[in-house]
Amino acid sequence: MKKLKEITDRTKFFLLSFALIFSLQNNLQAQVKKTDTVIVELAKTSKLLFTIKDRADLPTLKAYDYQALFKDILAKIEGSDSTTAASSSPDSTTRPQPQVEVIENWTSLDKNDDDDDEDWEWDNDHHRKDHPNHQGFFNIDLGMNNYLSDGKFVDEATAPYAVRPWGSWYVGFNSIQKLRVKGKFFTELGLGVSWYNFKFEDDGLILTKGVNGVEFSQSLPEINPEKSKLTVCYLNASLVPVFDFGSRPNKSMLWGHGNGFRVGLGPYIGYRIDSYSKNVFYANGDKEKDHTRSSYYLNNFRYGARFQIGYRGTDLFVNYDMNDLYVENRGPKLNALSFGVIF
Repeated sequence: MKKLKEITDRTKFFLLSFALIFSLQNNLQAQVKKTDTVIVELAKTSKLLFTIKDRADLPTLKAYDYQALFKDILAKIEGSDSTTAASSSPDSTTRPQPQVEVIENWTSLDKNDDDDDEDWEWDNDHHRKDHPNHQGFFNIDLGMNNYLSDGKFVDEATAPYAVRPWGSWYVGFNSIQKLRVKGKFFTELGLGVSWYNFKFEDDGLILTKGVNGVEFSQSLPEINPEKSKLTVCYLNASLVPVFDFGSRPNKSMLWGHGNGFRVGLGPYIGYRIDSYSKNVFYANGDKEKDHTRSSYYLNNFRYGARFQIGYRGTDLFVNYDMNDLYVENRGPKLNALSFGVIF
C-alpha cells in the first residue's frame, strides 16, 4: 500500500506539473506581439525598411510630412552626416518631428544582428515578414520497443517474457503544435496515439489473466507455434521544450522539420485504450491466429520522458516509461522503452 501511495502521489505531481507548464506556455504565447513590416524598393540598390510594433502609432505616422523627411534623409546621406537630428520640415511647428539617423557601416551591423534576422523571411514581392510564433504539423514515430527490469534488458534465459528487438515495433501518430518561447527556444505540444508491440522470444508463449496476476505459459505440444506477441495502445499527450539552432527554425519542410540542429527533452503521459495478445500457430496443418483482448493487469496510465534530437531532415526519439508496465504485484516489474525515427 505504501508503494502504491508513492506511485499515486508521483502521478499527481507529474500531472500537476504538466498542467502548470502548459498554462505558463499559453500565458507566454499570449504576450507575443506581432510586428508589421513593409520594405519599399526605392532604387536598384536602395530599400526602405518600415516597421510598426504598435498600430496605435498610425495616427501619428499619418501626420508626418514625408516629402520633407526624405529630403532631410537624402541631404544627410549626401553630406555623410551620421549624427542624429530632427527633421527640418517647413511646417515642423505643427507636424511631428522624427529623428533621422544615417548609419554608414550597415553591412557590419547586419552581420551582428543575425539573431533578429532569423525571425524574418522574404516573400515573392521582396517584402520581409515575420515567421509565425505558432506552427502545427503532423509526424509519425517509427521504431522498436523493449522493456527494462531493474535497468537491464530482460534475458530469455531468466524470464519467459523476454522480447525480440526485431519485430517489436513501436508506431506513433502525433499532431504537434510548435510554439516559440523566445529566440531559438520552442515548446512542442503533442497529442497522438501509439502502439507497443512486444514480440516474445518464445513463439509458443501464451498470456492469461489469472486471478492474482498475469500468467505466462507454454502452448500445447501438438501445436506448432510461429509467433506470440502483446500489443498495447495508448492515447498520449506530451510537452517537449526544444532548442532549434536552424537558421529558419519555424520554416516547415515536408514533416515540419527545420534546416539545422535541434534537441529537446520533456515529459509525456498516456492512457491505455486497448490491449490484446496474438498467437500464430499451425494445428493439423492449418495456420491459425488467436486474438485475445484483455487488460492483463497492465497499468492504465503511463508517464515518462521523451528525448528528441535532429539535424536537417532527420529526427530521432527515445521514450522511457518511468512507471511500471504492469500493476504492482500483478505482473513483472518492467519499464517500457522505445526508440526510432520521426518522419
